[in-house]
Amino acid sequence: MGQRPMGFGPDDPDDEQPSRAGQPDPMAEVFARLLGPGGAEELAKALGAAGAGPIDPQQLTAMIGQVQHLLSTPGDGGPVNWQLTHDVARQAVAQEGDRSVGAAEQRGVVEAVRLAQVWLEERTTLPATATGALAWSRAEWVEGTLPVWKRLVEPVASSVSSAMLSAMARQMPPDLVTMLGPAEQMMSQVGGSVFGLQLGQAIGALAGEVVSGTEVGLPLVPDGAVVLLPANIAAFGAGLDVATDEVRLYLALRETARARLFGHVPWLGPYLLGAVEAYARGIVIDTDRIEAAVRGADPTDPAAIQQLLGEGLFEPEDTPTQTAALERLETALALVEGWVDVVVTAAAAQLPHADALRETVRRRRATGGPAEHTFAALIGLQLRPRRAREAAALWALIEQAGGISARDGVWAHPDLMPGTQDLDDPLGYAQRREQRERGDVDVDAAIAALLQDRPDPGSQE
Repeated sequence: MGQRPMGFGPDDPDDEQPSRAGQPDPMAEVFARLLGPGGAEELAKALGAAGAGPIDPQQLTAMIGQVQHLLSTPGDGGPVNWQLTHDVARQAVAQEGDRSVGAAEQRGVVEAVRLAQVWLEERTTLPATATGALAWSRAEWVEGTLPVWKRLVEPVASSVSSAMLSAMARQMPPDLVTMLGPAEQMMSQVGGSVFGLQLGQAIGALAGEVVSGTEVGLPLVPDGAVVLLPANIAAFGAGLDVATDEVRLYLALRETARARLFGHVPWLGPYLLGAVEAYARGIVIDTDRIEAAVRGADPTDPAAIQQLLGEGLFEPEDTPTQTAALERLETALALVEGWVDVVVTAAAAQLPHADALRETVRRRRATGGPAEHTFAALIGLQLRPRRAREAAALWALIEQAGGISARDGVWAHPDLMPGTQDLDDPLGYAQRREQRERGDVDVDAAIAALLQDRPDPGSQE
């Protein structure tokens, strides 16, 4: 069976948590039957009868033991075992190498953010945030962003868990269902643990790539916080032939601008998170595809379900609702990225390698960015701001027509935000905005709506 996969439970048996006193534990009953005399042989026969082929009872016993380890990390009974997610993410970070931020790195981040705030003063009307600069290790990024990941992932995890349990139950032969008895709680916990394991590995990998707290375009850190990861900034600048101080300052400008945006546009963060939640809640799972995958999975491999999660098995079906939700989300992400690009390009003009750094960031986002693979594998959600260049052009045009205050004033209310059609026709949006500010469009639209809703005086009801 090989070594136990990372995160499948505590290394010390003393760390395992007992069941609640006085309450029956159906999982313990199931494992007692499976691990007791003849239990593995009986299960192997049942699986063989279901078409799984010959199975070695000893391997099956080892697999059951690994599942038991997986379940030994206590959860709260929800669709994701968040304790396991936390533990696996921290393990992944530690295995890749992580260290506490040194005093010199902390000072470098504080100075870069201080200078970035000064440079941004004349480039945006949004004021500086009250929160100071934070230099995080990769482990600190995991800890600091996990609360928001919970909000983002819970809706889709519920859908995935229900679909998986339904598909697995339909694939079980009657003899196996009878033998397992009331094991639905165990199966649900297995699903939550597997999802937690996969998510923990993804967040751990993400922590090794992001250079700042909100690089993914979502407000994963507290409002107004300016978070930089010195270790990842060093990796970002490797091979660019640009001084570390300049790379850090450029990335500090981007993160500081984004912090101002999220900190002083109160509706923006909830709007983005709400869009992701709405997208996740509307996911329709193809249960036939899950059943086919479950039928073809190797039941003796404890990582089989984990692999299914990583292969995009639960990607949503294309529906008009999903398409519209994704379009709104992609447009909002592009507008955030485009605004940051315009503001930082102006603020960083005095940096010797500003153009090269800007293009490096653009390529990084265009080729997928650090967050895309995380969401694509788990819920099929692409976070790539594919239209960031068009959004930047639109913001630049608005600024040319009305100045910085007009550009930043668009963030005053979500109803003022450009849509997909405005990215296609930025000049038209600027003209419509100018007309709206004069009141022409609002009056004409109100009169037209009134006449349209009013019945014809000559008609007879």
